[in-house]
Amino acid sequence: MAIVVDIDVMLARRKMAVGTLAELVGITPANLAVLKNGRAKAVRFTTLDALCTALECQPGDLLRWVPDDGD
Repeated sequence: MAIVVDIDVMLARRKMAVGTLAELVGITPANLAVLKNGRAKAVRFTTLDALCTALECQPGDLLRWVPDDGD
């Protein structure tokens, strides 16, 4: 997949636990794990907005595109 999810990076920068972030965003820790492990097929803008609010960051801090290696 060419979209990389960097939620873990922002959690570490903010010194925040996964459970705390899930609570602030209003999703279950299991659903947050699906997002942060890159297994989600989509993310709602409302969820992305809540993540950015809780982590005080921009969407680009959480998601980035990298080209496929051509395999």
